Amino acid sequence: MRLVKIVGIVTLCILASGCSWFGGDKEIPDIPEQQLYEESIAALEKADYQLAVDKLQLLEARYPFGRYSEQAQLELIYAYHKNYEPEAASAAADRFIRLHPSHENIDYAYYLKGLTAFEQDRTFFERYLPIDITRRDPGAALSSFESFSTLLNRYPDSQYAPDANKRMIFLKNRLATYEVNVARFYMKRGAFVAAANRGRYVVENLQNTSATPQALAVMYQAYTELGMTDLANSARDVLLTNYPEYDLTTYRKENKTLLETATFGLLGSSDAAATPPSRPAVNSNADVSQDKTEKTERSWFDRITFGVFE
Repeated sequence: MRLVKIVGIVTLCILASGCSWFGGDKEIPDIPEQQLYEESIAALEKADYQLAVDKLQLLEARYPFGRYSEQAQLELIYAYHKNYEPEAASAAADRFIRLHPSHENIDYAYYLKGLTAFEQDRTFFERYLPIDITRRDPGAALSSFESFSTLLNRYPDSQYAPDANKRMIFLKNRLATYEVNVARFYMKRGAFVAAANRGRYVVENLQNTSATPQALAVMYQAYTELGMTDLANSARDVLLTNYPEYDLTTYRKENKTLLETATFGLLGSSDAAATPPSRPAVNSNADVSQDKTEKTERSWFDRITFGVFE
């Protein structure tokens, strides 16, 4: 019995120390702050962004109040961005802006945040395939626009301002076109109030974009369907004054039904003019043959066969 106890105690000791025997957690040796920073910069220059992220994270953890801590945080935002980690890059930028609101390079943090969201809005397939990105959710594009806008408003003389301004022009057109696409979707669903509000949002907040005339056209069509003649005429006048060559039509004329299109307008038309009016009598003494030409409505079979079998 005593031997069994001794064997059991020895076994427990072996199991407890098994982790150290078979290579458990290895302690990372202390690396000087300057060496870590230089190694991370060297990794960035070699485009080894994952190694740069690891080095910069270690530097920030080991030396949070060191000489290179603030610069390391900026470099970490860039490393996340180049390593295709947009969420981490955005979080790192927000953290830097919150901790260092008066830093001399804070404009760089705003720029990287906007640039990360800008690249996030464009996937690999959208860069090389003809995909309409204006029909996708503009969440990342809106975030990018807001970051660039903050950069231009607070730091107009920044070296990153010119590039941010060019990207904002692109994003503004992208957001305006998206709003028009949503407005047209509402028009197809009969939600004319929502469609008019979307068009008005573009006119009021996203002016001087390629989608502005389309937004005014949607407003005209929506107000016409709602019977709001004054607002419809106002939108029409603004549109034709600024874009006189725009081909403006009503919504019902622009969107014919599928049946009407397939039958060349013989079927499916909702216009009142589908039924031809009766011809006025020319002579009270007209014969019976004239009455045959006064057909009030063609039969359904006659329309399908274009009058061949009637």
